Amino acid sequence: MDLKHYLNSQRQRVEQALEQVLPAKDHHPTSLHEAMHYSVFAGGKRIRPILMMAACEAVGGDVEQVLPAACAMEMIHTYSLIHDDLPAMDDDDFRRGNPTNHKVYGEATAILAGDALLTEAFVLLSAPANTPQLKADTQREIIQLIARAAGAAGMVGGQVVDMEAEGMEQPDLATVDYIHAHKTGALILASIRAGALLGGADTEAYEALSRFGKLAGLAFQIADDILDIVGDQQELGKDIGSDQERGKATYPAVLGLSESIRRAQELHQQALKAIEPLGEAAEPLRQISAYIINRSS
Repeated sequence: MDLKHYLNSQRQRVEQALEQVLPAKDHHPTSLHEAMHYSVFAGGKRIRPILMMAACEAVGGDVEQVLPAACAMEMIHTYSLIHDDLPAMDDDDFRRGNPTNHKVYGEATAILAGDALLTEAFVLLSAPANTPQLKADTQREIIQLIARAAGAAGMVGGQVVDMEAEGMEQPDLATVDYIHAHKTGALILASIRAGALLGGADTEAYEALSRFGKLAGLAFQIADDILDIVGDQQELGKDIGSDQERGKATYPAVLGLSESIRRAQELHQQALKAIEPLGEAAEPLRQISAYIINRSS
């Protein structure tokens, strides 16, 4: 398959759907909705929604049925980036090559834009009209797994530990594993699990995709850690070396760069092995996993 074409095609589908589900920019209060649109359409790769769609495809599901949940996941991810960039957290000036939300709209509006995106995501997930064919039990399961992945047991908890670990004299591997599994890995795993559920996966396929999601999610964050050291700032669209400058607990800080690269490759191979039983239908997932760890931006 042509991965570039696949990613572009699926990204366009997600962005068209996002245009439909987000409140219009000219809807009152316009400052809030403009700020929401600014970050949602700031050039993201849409990896999480695309993984959700690919997981659905891997079990023979209809990708159109995934789009509402895929949009909700991207809205949650975008909210997290807006808040992550705030002065109280990472204090970043650029995201995806553009000024961060709070630099354009001010801190208060940026905070509220993130709040609104998070809340609107669950409005979208809980609306029966979006998935009329979905059983109520399955819809509740999807809402719960995404909520847990986004909250204290997932991304938010990982962010807290990430901030608390800044400046540790010698961060330990257990702390870094916790941060990565929760701050980044939780939403990736939830994306894949939601796609599997929406695609009608049986128990065996769901477990295979869950294992893939855990491994690929960790590999994704290790790759991010590596890019913070060796990446190109212009291609990445954000400052390089910020993790080291802040003393963040990362894989290279604990294991060194070469061992981190080896670990990412090892996780990639384990992820591929996990979805072998799914055959050709899982080929997009295989190629996305390779892209995640080999990307330069």
